[in-house]
Amino acid sequence: MSRPHTPALARLALAALSLTALMTTTPAAAAAPTPFTAEALVRLERVSDPRVAPNGRLIAYTLRTTDYDANKGVQAIWLHDLESNTTRRLTGGTGSSHSPRWAANGDLYFLSTRSGSQQVWKLDLSGGEAQAVTALPLDVGAFVLSPTGDRIAIAADVFPELGTDLAATKQRLDAVNAQKNTGVLYDKLFIRHWDTWKDGTRSQLFAYQLTERGIATGNAQWLSRGIDGDVPSKPFGGDEEITFTPDGRQVIYSARIAGKTEPWSTNFDLFRVAADGSTTPENLTADNPAWDTGPVVSPDGKLLAYRAMKRPGFEADRFGIIVRDIGKTGELGPARELAPKWDRSADSLVFSPDGRKLYTAADDLGQHRVFSIEVSSGKVKALTGEGWVEGFALARDAVIIAANTLAGPTQLYKVKLSGSAPLALTQHNAQTLENLAFGSFEQFSFKGWNNETVYGHVVKPVGYEAGKKYPVAFIIHGGPQGSMGNHFHYRWNPQTYAGAGFAVVFIDFHGSTGYGQAFTDAISGHWGDRPLEDLQKGYAAALAKYDFLDETRAAALGASYGGYMINWIAGNWSQPWKALVNHDGVFDNRSMAYSTEELWFDEWEHGGTQYEQPSHYEQFNPVNHVAKWRVPMLVVQGGKDFRIPLEQGIATFTALQRRGIPSQLLHFPDENHWVLKPQNSVQWHNTVLDWIKRWTTAN
Repeated sequence: MSRPHTPALARLALAALSLTALMTTTPAAAAAPTPFTAEALVRLERVSDPRVAPNGRLIAYTLRTTDYDANKGVQAIWLHDLESNTTRRLTGGTGSSHSPRWAANGDLYFLSTRSGSQQVWKLDLSGGEAQAVTALPLDVGAFVLSPTGDRIAIAADVFPELGTDLAATKQRLDAVNAQKNTGVLYDKLFIRHWDTWKDGTRSQLFAYQLTERGIATGNAQWLSRGIDGDVPSKPFGGDEEITFTPDGRQVIYSARIAGKTEPWSTNFDLFRVAADGSTTPENLTADNPAWDTGPVVSPDGKLLAYRAMKRPGFEADRFGIIVRDIGKTGELGPARELAPKWDRSADSLVFSPDGRKLYTAADDLGQHRVFSIEVSSGKVKALTGEGWVEGFALARDAVIIAANTLAGPTQLYKVKLSGSAPLALTQHNAQTLENLAFGSFEQFSFKGWNNETVYGHVVKPVGYEAGKKYPVAFIIHGGPQGSMGNHFHYRWNPQTYAGAGFAVVFIDFHGSTGYGQAFTDAISGHWGDRPLEDLQKGYAAALAKYDFLDETRAAALGASYGGYMINWIAGNWSQPWKALVNHDGVFDNRSMAYSTEELWFDEWEHGGTQYEQPSHYEQFNPVNHVAKWRVPMLVVQGGKDFRIPLEQGIATFTALQRRGIPSQLLHFPDENHWVLKPQNSVQWHNTVLDWIKRWTTAN
């Protein structure tokens, strides 16, 4: 079974780009498109976070551009008018502006660094300049507006013992930075998380009253008092973890209170507190020892919905949707799972204006779609088809999506709730994309481990000619509980390899998301056998189906779990490969168990701690197979990667060098688990491509 590249999103995007080109160029001036490159990738404008105004007409969103010379991205707020079909930039000046959020009166609030620190600002779209809503001594990490317009909740990193005195936290941080001695004494984990060393602060939630002009005033009210955890969660949580009730009187948020067990706990709970800080936070989900998050309240205030996992300690468990009645006294009714047989893991939730439906997004067969779910019956309906929805918002009779495909980057589209083809709203990068060539792609399927259906994709090289054979880039995704599908990625983008003349193959092996929870669960305790069987069978299926794949000139590449798999196949499936690329991959499961920060991940995947289950960590441990390594390998490692620490990459390179295997180490001291800086990204891509070209072009 295969799915040729005919997604509606891609067709509409390409049609819009072609129309733009016809309007701005002449036939004589038109030039043949050039292959897509990393340099083009990092300079693309990036659309995200659409938000629809209360009037249903205006869409605010964030657009990231690249200041290549300054080696950073710069964000601004843009506005699209659905009635006039016009798009314009709203914010300018210095700094970045992002996270647009509409107030009930139509004013637009957002975060901006224009003042030198990150604060909340607002714009009255009827006219006038942006106004500062907050002027706090600390950066604002996130904010949520009360539906009644009289209050704002903000998150900031503070020393909990200093409470609402944000200035005191700033003074202490300044004093620490001024000290000559630099030692830090720890007595519990985390000592570091993702890419940051812990300094004793916590992200805490505070509320301020808003004046009639919408400016924060008065003293901070501490909404997370007594919460020994971060609100929102770190490193990736945001305002989707916080909500006001419709009457503005209460705030509900997600937090993990785990003390010294924090690095091996996934027990997030929902807490409810009075918006004026007059009550102690109340735990609403104490009966569930797993993850509860993403609270939303129906517009009439009668129903609480949120997402919940069932298995403690497992970060990739299915997020089911839970709904609970809220009584007049505030008492919650029993929890009811909505659509329990819908075997997908829900993202953030949005209520319909009448409260009868919930909208969410989820991985689904190599796509990331928007779904509507009836609250009464649990009936699920997919609203989008092929493509990857990065964000969505409701607008009258439609859903506005920020979506992309392997054919091109994210744009805004309008999809009617009654069902329709997506209508393209924005045309960012139009001129750039018109001059770039991309490889066509196709999804295929085969029988993998346990004779179950597994999906993969093949991308043809740019300039493909029938009858010719092309070198292969076989990409293995990370996670491992993730998906590499019909997605325009800014780090591992198959089109950068297609643009360099490679055919690209990638497989959503067992462990991937979007194929049912049992499919995802299948990898736990089986890192080296079931996924490897899928990769082997998937590669064989691709070779049999696509005669342009040159199996004599193939390289395998992967990051994170994909990097682990590169190390694993180096000793267990090296035959097909001329070269390997390992980015931030695990080399030794044993040392990884004691050096990574989020211990719950390793302990779930290996069925316990290393000292309790040492054989589980050794069963699929790459370090035990180094004697069989033979294929040249490029190793890439971020110095600020605390998820898979630097020593794993160094050990991999040391093993290669000691074995006398051709190898290189590319070390980025200023990058974490990902390569984020534009010029580093270009260097990464060029180094990787140079490496695989070196070995796949040789006879």
